[in-house]
Amino acid sequence: MKGQQEGSVVNVGYLLAVLLLLLPCFLKAQTGAFVYESRTYRFGIRTVKCMPEGQEAALPLIPLAGPGRLSITFDDLDGGVKNYWYTVEHCTWEWKPSGLSAIDYLEGLSEDRVTDYRYASGTLQKYTHYKLTLPNSQLRFRIGGNYLLKVYEDGDRNKPVLSHRFYVVNQQIGISMQVMASPQVAYRDQKQKIDFSLSPGMAIQNPSTDIKVVLTQNNNPFTAISNRKPFFIKPGQLLYTDPAANDFWAGNEFRKFDIRNIRAPLSGVKQIDNGTPFRAVLFTDQPRDRQEYSNQADEDGRFFIQHADGRDPQTENDYTQVQFSLQTPLKASQDLYVVGLFSNYSSQAAYRMTYVPERGVYTLDLLLKQGLYNYKYLAIDRQTGKPDPLFPEGSFFQTGNTYQGFVYYRRPGGRWDELVGFAEVRSGR
Repeated sequence: MKGQQEGSVVNVGYLLAVLLLLLPCFLKAQTGAFVYESRTYRFGIRTVKCMPEGQEAALPLIPLAGPGRLSITFDDLDGGVKNYWYTVEHCTWEWKPSGLSAIDYLEGLSEDRVTDYRYASGTLQKYTHYKLTLPNSQLRFRIGGNYLLKVYEDGDRNKPVLSHRFYVVNQQIGISMQVMASPQVAYRDQKQKIDFSLSPGMAIQNPSTDIKVVLTQNNNPFTAISNRKPFFIKPGQLLYTDPAANDFWAGNEFRKFDIRNIRAPLSGVKQIDNGTPFRAVLFTDQPRDRQEYSNQADEDGRFFIQHADGRDPQTENDYTQVQFSLQTPLKASQDLYVVGLFSNYSSQAAYRMTYVPERGVYTLDLLLKQGLYNYKYLAIDRQTGKPDPLFPEGSFFQTGNTYQGFVYYRRPGGRWDELVGFAEVRSGR
């Protein structure tokens, strides 16, 4: 009997040890549904927009102190009304969890319901349009930094709907940026270099460890360049002018199409086919890596939800099946994608093209809301996962791009990275 009891104790102890080992994995599985990127998690969630109120072309950034608010909108093609909730999480400068308690960075509630919604009107595609604003009477920000919005169903964070990055800046450091040709002779015609300087409005003990700067091109997080140390320090100014740093492939101007009117084809559209939904066939594109640079006005990857007849674009714009096509031989070692801010530059499967050998083209159909869109084609190596900087769009120094500079500061002994500086500069305009 005693031996059986001892055996039972050993077995229970063993099981407890196994459970303790598995507990972190279990917790990670429960909280790991969201990724720290801007993306949707359900097929029916479309047209996510995050922007300062009334500024559709602006970056999702607001000041910590001031009247500015963010407007976040999205459509649910399932229709009806869902019990959607939201929260926000503070992140490090590298877009990882800060590990702070919500009370450290929020005032008021840490989560709330999405209660502002309207039904689509006069459209073939039925949908429900949701909207929320930040900050609001229930949720306000205590500190600046990178933030991730999380929307989920039924108050259950294991039922993710969408996530979106945004910024709250507590401007304390000035940043001056300049675009120039790359000092690397071999890339002078293909790359653009960013030199910049910081003018701190506060005492910084060790700029090499306390300050981080991230540069992005056209708000594309996947080509961002981070700077950890200034190249030169002088009184009241930090200079980041390393000749070997901050070179971006300049790329090419974005392609564009206009589906504000789905009764007749507009710019970039070859034909409109009636149906449910409507179908817009774009002109077949050609690779541009072997062409000369052509200066064409674009919106640096943005998209705008608008209607040609002045109707309410939020609830009266319809959805259209848009067909993209790129004429090029099969690239056996690469996958091709259609990207832009409408896709958050994502290489998810939904934006991957399919090769049609009998036509010699890559094609992709995307369901998009009426509006104006910028897009590019992106080739990614299947083995390395790295993008091809030249095929199929080419890269030209003359290309017009918008560059963003984000300055983060962590106080000595501090527990979080605060966004304390932001600036934009445009090239080729």
